[in-house]
Amino acid sequence: MLRPFCRSLSRQRRLFHCSGAACQEASNAAIETQEDEDNLQDLLRRKRKTEWKRRQGGQSFLDNLIINVRGGNGGDGCVAFHREKWKPMGPPSGGSGGRGGDVYILPTPNLTTLSSIPKRVRGAAGGNGQGTWQNGKNAPPTIIKVPLGTVIRELLPGDSRRTKDEWEAEEESLEGLNPEERRAKLRDDRWVHYPRYADDNVNRDVFKQAEAALYREERARRWARKQRLLSPINLDLDKTEEVVISDDAPLGMGQQEWLGHIVARGGNGGLGNPHFLSPISRSPKFATRGHEGERITLYLELKILADIGLVGMPNAGKSTLLRALTGGRAKTEVAGYAFTTLNPIVGVIRVAEDGTFEGALQGEHIFDETAIEEERLRERELSDIENSEEQLRLQDNSPDSPRPDIEPGHDFDVHETFRFTVADNPGLISGASENVGLGHSFLRSMERSLALVYVVDLSRPEPWDELRDLKDELEKYQPGMSDKAHMVIANKADLLGGEGDRDAVEEAREKLRKLEEYVKTEMTVKTPDGERILDVIPTSAKMSQNLKKVVVLMQKYVQQARTVKV
Repeated sequence: MLRPFCRSLSRQRRLFHCSGAACQEASNAAIETQEDEDNLQDLLRRKRKTEWKRRQGGQSFLDNLIINVRGGNGGDGCVAFHREKWKPMGPPSGGSGGRGGDVYILPTPNLTTLSSIPKRVRGAAGGNGQGTWQNGKNAPPTIIKVPLGTVIRELLPGDSRRTKDEWEAEEESLEGLNPEERRAKLRDDRWVHYPRYADDNVNRDVFKQAEAALYREERARRWARKQRLLSPINLDLDKTEEVVISDDAPLGMGQQEWLGHIVARGGNGGLGNPHFLSPISRSPKFATRGHEGERITLYLELKILADIGLVGMPNAGKSTLLRALTGGRAKTEVAGYAFTTLNPIVGVIRVAEDGTFEGALQGEHIFDETAIEEERLRERELSDIENSEEQLRLQDNSPDSPRPDIEPGHDFDVHETFRFTVADNPGLISGASENVGLGHSFLRSMERSLALVYVVDLSRPEPWDELRDLKDELEKYQPGMSDKAHMVIANKADLLGGEGDRDAVEEAREKLRKLEEYVKTEMTVKTPDGERILDVIPTSAKMSQNLKKVVVLMQKYVQQARTVKV
């Protein structure tokens, strides 16, 4: 039957139109997919470049890491028969395999970086069973020690950084095999046969029944593994724990050591041939192999647990301030260029009852650039060697000088009443919330600080612009993060001491007044109790000026934050 030409032509036009629209949609989807792929590659490239920067100069600090963890494999069961004098045809005596070792993650306060953690961790394998009913030894647990403040997340299917789990790895190994080869490989991975009895075993009904029971057990294990993915591992290791023994526990029960959080379980051991003994199978000549341990991929992220975090632009004097607060004990890099600090550095501040802090007793009162101080130290060492004999002679003839009431070191332990930690972080620049510069590598370490302290350079023309940028970047990265701020340190305020040109001193005082006015009007923090106005403290970290007031205020902030946290 012939169709009208016009109807056929219109139908072809509709088909052409639909196919053209579909092609256009497919083209747009391909373009979007390519753009997403390009953005991901650009993000990974910038991340690699950032990590390369942070490893310059021999620095080994690492605050994020992806590790592949495997539980230990279970030991294989044994096929054996008991033999002794006058008993040549003894019963089956093969032992079962030992259980594979579990893998735990243990937070410890002794570590400060993730650089010591290997990227591949595998639990110990269980021992194989042996004859005369000897079971294999269970493997000991494997413990991964991480610093306090580490956040651990399990990478789920669909993440390109994730490796295959034990079931996916087995499916991959079976690709390209025909059904007979596939069946033979599956059996070889699951069964142990008595020598020269493999072909005979697979044709027996008792073996087929045992194989069906084994596959039923595997299906249950696969289902349990899928159910576990519904609640993936997500740990926040901000404190250590201890095993508490109940008062009702039996006498003589030993103290159990806390191993940490289990992340990958070891596989069960295989069954020896006595497990397959039945009324119709008196000499089973097969046993099972041990199960594979769990395989997971974990993302570790270290968020430093410092009480006070210093926030400032590059070259604002944060490193010098930390050195001055610790008396030079914090080994920070100080130089006249930006981004001298590439990794967070934590210093400990110890305070006596009268407000004296240990850093003020170290004897150093001028903190210069690192290269200048190293040169000064070399000259001092050479001078000490040349004048050592003269110094000893003068010390013998001079009367004993009186010792100060408080000295640094062990003597300060008696007077110490409070201590807290201060973190010097890499400089923050505009766009850091979008991972510009060191970006998230800096902001990540600030999330857990109990209080934040802004550090601005008072010698710059408009230091309040720095404050505005710092607050904006903190809010863009994490809303509400700037509410942790308590103080603004106006560093490099040497001229406020009254020395120098009168006009320059007046200009510095006027700049400080404008900074205080800006903080009062634009940097107010809203709290449940009302509004909090940030303290503005002028200091000179290089000359160790006005640091005692800074320490007293920091101590007050930390005490308040710890009280609220408890």
